[in-house]
Amino acid sequence: MAIKKIFIFSPIPDAGIKMLQEKGYSVDIYDGPLPIPKTVIKERSAEADALIPLLSDGIDDEIITTASKLKIIANYAVGYNNIDIRAARKKGVVVSNTPDILTPATADLTWALILAVSKRIPEADRFVRAGQFKGWGAKLLLGGDVAGKTLGIIGAGRIGRAVAKRAAGFDMPVVYFSRSRNKEFERETDATFKTLNTLLKEADFISIHCPLTEETHHLLNAKRMKQIKTGAYLINTARGSIVEETALIEALQSGRLAGAGLDVYEFEPQVPEELMHMERVVLLPHIGSGTTETRQEMSRICARNIIEVLEGRKAVTPVF
Repeated sequence: MAIKKIFIFSPIPDAGIKMLQEKGYSVDIYDGPLPIPKTVIKERSAEADALIPLLSDGIDDEIITTASKLKIIANYAVGYNNIDIRAARKKGVVVSNTPDILTPATADLTWALILAVSKRIPEADRFVRAGQFKGWGAKLLLGGDVAGKTLGIIGAGRIGRAVAKRAAGFDMPVVYFSRSRNKEFERETDATFKTLNTLLKEADFISIHCPLTEETHHLLNAKRMKQIKTGAYLINTARGSIVEETALIEALQSGRLAGAGLDVYEFEPQVPEELMHMERVVLLPHIGSGTTETRQEMSRICARNIIEVLEGRKAVTPVF
């Protein structure tokens, strides 16, 4: 029997790699400069039975067609907008992701951004390190309150729900918007359903937790940015392209937004120069799931999906 070949697009935590190796599979890991060139993807995927790409790795129809032995694409992410799902379905290739496990880490990071941007923590840290702290001052680096303010959640999925639950500790009323009203979400978080325009007008903190689809691309565009309550903060730990970045910059420059906390960007990994120079913006390098425990479990989930499919069973967390 031919040895099953697995191609991993970038080094990942070893928990899942060991599982694949223990099954006797041949594991090929790309360890070169990123982003990985498409020519390299095509060459090293050509004989692969399974692929483990990252969200930043585009898997199009050409790559799927070239990989003649391909049975499964186990995306090392909860999202899968980097994969041509239609092409995979047409060829009979299973696509899986890593849902659920990312939820606590991403929800915690969302709150870290809420607190960091409203309390001006990165700015204050730089102030102290630069030797500018000469003593307490009544007007020194004044931030904004969090407790009692209204939190607006866009997207009532697992992460949105976890973020909303954490709001109870800050005595924050929660409003939310999703494609349809979610009564379970409301029971668990005591949140109130609003239209998107109403949420933007009422929320002091707006946190994005919806998937990136054709419908949500530029969901927060220039027109909707003008609906946002003056002095609100925008937090995005979902997908960069949900926000029209030029409109975000304008809203920050005009003062409509008091600040923003961003873990994702529209043209990632490129970050607009304007954002780089704004003090009231906290910028992170897409680390929403960045805990040791979470990343190890993501590795295991990818491996479990691959093993199940290559042994003729159903994937554990299939996308379709």
